[in-house]
Amino acid sequence: MQYIILDMEWNQAWPGSSAARQPLPSPIRGEIVQIGAVRVREDRQLADEFQILIRPKYFKKMNSKISKLTGIKDARLRAEGVPFPEAVARFRAWSGEDCVFLTWGFDDIAVLKENLALHALESGWVSRWYNAQLIFNVQTDGAMPQRALKTAMEMMNIEPSRPAHDALGDAYHTALICARLDLARGVEEYERTRQSQENSVTGEQLPGCIDRHVFRGYADKTAALGAMAGGENRCPVCGGQMTGSRWVRQPGKRFMMKCTCPEHGAYLVRVRLLAEEDGTLKVNRLTYEPDCDAAKSYESAAAKPRHRSGTRRRRRRTGARSRTKSAE
Repeated sequence: MQYIILDMEWNQAWPGSSAARQPLPSPIRGEIVQIGAVRVREDRQLADEFQILIRPKYFKKMNSKISKLTGIKDARLRAEGVPFPEAVARFRAWSGEDCVFLTWGFDDIAVLKENLALHALESGWVSRWYNAQLIFNVQTDGAMPQRALKTAMEMMNIEPSRPAHDALGDAYHTALICARLDLARGVEEYERTRQSQENSVTGEQLPGCIDRHVFRGYADKTAALGAMAGGENRCPVCGGQMTGSRWVRQPGKRFMMKCTCPEHGAYLVRVRLLAEEDGTLKVNRLTYEPDCDAAKSYESAAAKPRHRSGTRRRRRRTGARSRTKSAE
């Protein structure tokens, strides 16, 4: 058994651009532009590495924020990138048959499967996939929230030696973490771990999720939530503008809101705000079916009256004045 530690970088169309409006054969949250991977042997030793750049077919111009974050420029993709089907063929040949894939988080494999569908390529070969974050949590302190790669490295006293936000660099650092885990046990116990994560209030993805996107570059919480309720509040079916009710706060910098598409009806939107290294906020946005358990939890939370801190302060001040008058 071999473990392929995989990481990818993908481009997103700038909101409102012609690329964002173009019809695609299959929906994607981002077009992959770089694949990086490191092989970890059964004895937990790091072996060979793989890295390839991909010339985008649909989102041909790099989003400036993503380009700045990853260092990937349009000129480099034109010069060094290969078409996605060729990149996948090379990666599959390098990976081999007797292997499982591990990524740091849920996004990479989901985006990979979307890109495979976009190019009419089969995806069964990545069915043996596991989120290394969950295995790390269980085998360290048992925490539920998903930790950033940088945080996990600090917990294991691993000094960064490769660039961050580079597919091979992040895959290498993830491989260093995985080499210190009992991957065989983690894979064996993974389904139970995943179920426990999904049933947690602070879980990354609950049953009923039908759409997932990542947004970057927001200055603060107000800007992020405003965008999620405004211009980025799109129907997962038609892409049309949805209207929202109100945000309900959840643990772990998470918020949820019921949204409605005029044509396709109601959905639940859950977002999680994450701090980036440059001080901006990243948003993980998940859209759920209206009759799932997550949506029912929103209805219950939204029905509770909202407390206004100003009202409580006024009541406390009024009570204090009354007591003073009584003492007089």
